[in-house]
Amino acid sequence: MKVLVIGGGAREHALCRSLSLDPDVTALYCAPGNAGIAEVAELHPVDPMDGDAVARLAVQLKSDLVVVGPEAPLVAGVADAVRAAGIPCFGPSKAAAQLEGSKAFAKDVMAAANVPTARSYVCTTPEEIDEALDAFGAPYVVKDDGLAAGKGVVVTADLAVARDHALACERVVIEEFLDGPEVSLFAITDGVTVLPLQPAQDFKRALDGDEGPNTGGMGAYSPLPWADPKLVDEVMASVLQPTVDELRRRGTPFSGLLYAGLAITSRGVRVIEFNARFGDPETQVVLARLKTPLASVLLHAANGTLDAEPPLTWRDDAAVTVVIASHNYPATPRTGDPIEGLAEVAAQDEPTAYVLHAGTRRDGDTVVSAGGRVLSVTATGKDLAQARERAYTAVGRIRLDGSQHRTDIARKAAGAQG
Repeated sequence: MKVLVIGGGAREHALCRSLSLDPDVTALYCAPGNAGIAEVAELHPVDPMDGDAVARLAVQLKSDLVVVGPEAPLVAGVADAVRAAGIPCFGPSKAAAQLEGSKAFAKDVMAAANVPTARSYVCTTPEEIDEALDAFGAPYVVKDDGLAAGKGVVVTADLAVARDHALACERVVIEEFLDGPEVSLFAITDGVTVLPLQPAQDFKRALDGDEGPNTGGMGAYSPLPWADPKLVDEVMASVLQPTVDELRRRGTPFSGLLYAGLAITSRGVRVIEFNARFGDPETQVVLARLKTPLASVLLHAANGTLDAEPPLTWRDDAAVTVVIASHNYPATPRTGDPIEGLAEVAAQDEPTAYVLHAGTRRDGDTVVSAGGRVLSVTATGKDLAQARERAYTAVGRIRLDGSQHRTDIARKAAGAQG
């Protein structure tokens, strides 16, 4: 099978790495890719937002499957363009991707499907914003209705900060604060059958101890030793299957990766948000644990034949990923800095620890930073403590001027597991 992956971040590197290890994959392409992905896939230049260009490239490469990684191309309808060219595509249609593209649409689907979530108001005027903030009180949860690359949500006890963020959005969702730990659960679906993956937890705040601004994610781990063993079954029954059924009922079937961001509250599981693609950095740890070869699962989902796929199998290993971010992330990150130590990790830590590239590019013989989140250092081990130790040993070999990373990824969970 010839597979083309669209995107150029660490999520796409994780997908390409898994696909490159799949014996069914005879050719692997990525567009536009990055410096790390170039080691496992053939790179092609393309604008991921240009559906016609992506479809033309897929036809030219005689691709048997296209996998669209990031959310913006999905919301823009790139998967529709690929399917219109007669090529199977893993990723929802433009209509179904509104589940991530619009918080208000997602709330409407959840209400219709009776999916448990936070109470919320959709606001478009300053008066509505003030009423909603007053109704819920602190801590305030304010979400830009549209796509904001993981940075459109503000959770704060400061009314002025909450109000300023709300006023800066054209349309905003203000909702009640959900207490309790957060869990990310991915499911692969063809619009009818739903196949859940293993849950993971990510770390959104920039600094240790969950301090600092929200980011796209600074690290993740899986499995969750503290979670109820019945969690996946419960979320399947109350969240994932009803949502897929409701979207099909509306004539906008969702085929691809449905990502549920969940809060395990004192009143039970609640959906914080849906995403329409693999999450970053959770994908890095979930795929590190997946034993089933990936390509056939994604192709079955794209072809509507997921019921033919046997149950997924998983490694017993735990996985931890630590994000190395550039200077001044998540504000205005500095780019163009040389990255050193990658060869040392490859020589001394692989295969139990390895580096997935996010914001990188080649400058001659040197790999340099090209974004806010630069690398995802991922490791596996017999338990979280060992995976964590291996990940941070590898992180210690990387040299990137002014870079930052959290030192407490999975620390608490590893302690609980021990």
